[in-house]
Amino acid sequence: MHSYLASALLLAHSAASAAVTSQSRYSSWMAESIMSRGQGIMTGSGGSSELLQAGITQRALTALAAQYPDDDNARFAGYVRDSAASVAPFTLNATYDAFSYPLDRLSTGDALLALAAADSYGSSNSNFSSAVDALRQSIDLNRRNAEGGLWYFVYPEWSYLDGMYSLAPFYTRWALSALRDNRGEDGNDNATVSALEDVGRQLDLLWARTRNATTGLLAHGYDASRTAVWADPVTGASPHVWGRSLGWYAMALVDTLEALPPQQPQTESEFRDGVLRKWQALAPALADAADPATGGWWQVMDAPGAPRNYVESSGSAMFAYALLKGARLGYTAAAAPAAVLAALRAHRYLTDAFVVREANGTLGYNGTVAVCSLNSTATYEYYVGQPINYNSVLGSAAYVLASLEVERLERV
Repeated sequence: MHSYLASALLLAHSAASAAVTSQSRYSSWMAESIMSRGQGIMTGSGGSSELLQAGITQRALTALAAQYPDDDNARFAGYVRDSAASVAPFTLNATYDAFSYPLDRLSTGDALLALAAADSYGSSNSNFSSAVDALRQSIDLNRRNAEGGLWYFVYPEWSYLDGMYSLAPFYTRWALSALRDNRGEDGNDNATVSALEDVGRQLDLLWARTRNATTGLLAHGYDASRTAVWADPVTGASPHVWGRSLGWYAMALVDTLEALPPQQPQTESEFRDGVLRKWQALAPALADAADPATGGWWQVMDAPGAPRNYVESSGSAMFAYALLKGARLGYTAAAAPAAVLAALRAHRYLTDAFVVREANGTLGYNGTVAVCSLNSTATYEYYVGQPINYNSVLGSAAYVLASLEVERLERV
């Protein structure tokens, strides 16, 4: 174990041990509750975030099944398959995908890629395989700004942090996948290099355009044309740091690093180093931005304590997950002790303040803001005025991921 992570865990253990014991297997309990509500199954009538709801559910349940392989976890793996099967028919047309869904569509790609590999070794007869192909092709068809930045959705020239959680891990895994080789893509090395360079370009552009050098935090997105009512005249950046959008980006960095083994050819190594540098700069900024009173993170992170601002439960869970996972996997370097302590404190607060024990034995999850869009004024009043949703799987699935990381500490 990395020495800095060992030190962090020793510091955190006495403060967290009671919480870990009392919260043991909150991950499974919340996951079972998500499944009991039928969440993460695509119906076509679940609103603009339905593909993203499916994607984060798939990732949370996949992580749960992997962490507890000795359990009777076939139900979790089966639910992931059911969720992916519900998504596949909606994503088989690459052109429709590219022009009708935001980048969030790619959040389901990880599960589809794994299932395609398991089904007939990725043969073209697999519905999962066809969905993977369509999603990958949709990246090439997706509209871009003059610098090559992907539009998040239909809004001209606008790129969001949100889309990186969906794009970067899937695109990276696709690039390194044996599926690509089996299908005879043009040039093994060229296909990998091109894909990784594109992922790096998207992460770089958002970093360069939206990062505040003083706080180290990134704003929600940017308009490359600088014509949006909210766009900074120099960078095009939106004016505020929305917690959940930065949560998506933070998780994207850590999950993408996980997909890249340290020992890689030069191009892959350079790409990994760039992602790692971003994470090592962002992690301490996130720890510093936690609310000192609660340990959670604000809905509008650049206005802590301002009137009507509040600690929001989905972004807070995302940060707790990313900070713990980043430290566990050795990505966070000297910032690991502070990151672990901040994440553990946040998870305790989330459990105490937002997890609800229902009369039917399931867990509910409160305090998750509805979707916030830059197709708005993007003012402070806009962000704090959006409704709060109960049992939004965007929050509860992130809580499952954070809980899994907390539960790992029990075994250290």
